[in-house]
Amino acid sequence: MAKAEIILNKTIFEISKMDCPSEENLIRMKLDGISTIVNLDFDIPNRKLSVFHSGSYNSIEKSILELNLGGKRISTEETNQTEFSENTNQKKLLWTVLGINFAFFLIEMTTGIISKSMGLVADSLDMLADSFVYGISLFAVGGTLTRKKQIAKLAGYFQILLAIIGFSEVLRRFFGSEQLPNFSTMIFVSILALIANGICLYILQKSKSKEEAHMKASMIFTSNDVIINFGVIVAGLLVNWFSSNKPDLFIGTIVFVLVIQGAIRILKLSK
Repeated sequence: MAKAEIILNKTIFEISKMDCPSEENLIRMKLDGISTIVNLDFDIPNRKLSVFHSGSYNSIEKSILELNLGGKRISTEETNQTEFSENTNQKKLLWTVLGINFAFFLIEMTTGIISKSMGLVADSLDMLADSFVYGISLFAVGGTLTRKKQIAKLAGYFQILLAIIGFSEVLRRFFGSEQLPNFSTMIFVSILALIANGICLYILQKSKSKEEAHMKASMIFTSNDVIINFGVIVAGLLVNWFSSNKPDLFIGTIVFVLVIQGAIRILKLSK
C-alpha cells in the first residue's frame, strides 16, 4: 500500500525589524505552542521567515504581528517538504552567545561607570537584554507555557527598571557639571563589543547550514547591536572633539529607548 504524501503549507513572512538572532528567539518563543507549526526557517540577512505548517496561517500571522517587528505575510503555498534538518547543537550555541553577551554586560557596565560614559552603560543594558532573550529560550525549553511567561515578565520589568535608572542618571548629568567621559575607553570597549556581536552572529548563523557559514556583510551592518556599537564609538570621538559630554548622553538616551522597546517585546511574551 503506497504511503500517503503529506502536504504542508509554507507561509513566508517579511520581518523588517529582525536584525539579529535575539529577534529570532523572540519570534520562536512567541510561536511556541502553536501546534500546527512543523518547522521555522529563519533568513536573518534577508529578514525573511518561512513557516511550515498545517491548516490556516491566521494564528501564526496574528502572533507575529503582536511582536511589532514589522511582520508582513508575503505568500502562502503548498509544499511536500516534510523533512527538516535538526540542529542538535542549538542549546550549546545559545549558552555560548548568552555567555558572550552577559560577559560584555559586566565589562561595559564596569568600564562605563569607571569612565563615566552613559553610552557604555546603556550598551551594557542592551547586551543584558539580549542575554535575557537567550536565557528565556534556554530556561523555558521543555517547560510549561506558564513558566516561560513568568520568566519573560520578570526579565521585562527588570530591564525597564534598569533603563529608567539610566534615564534619571542621563538627566542628572545633563543638568549638572560632570567630568568628561574617558573617550578612549568608550572607543576601545565599543570596538571589543562590536567584535563580540559579530562573533555571536557568526556562531548562530553558521549553525543553520553550510551555505550560511560565511556571513553576508548585510547581516552585520543591519544589526541594531552593531549600529549601537558604532554610535558609541562616534560619540567617543565627538566627546574628545567638542570637549563635551553631550554626545555621550545623546547616544545613551537612544540606547535606553531601544532597551525599553526590547523589554516591551519581552513582556508581550508574558501575556
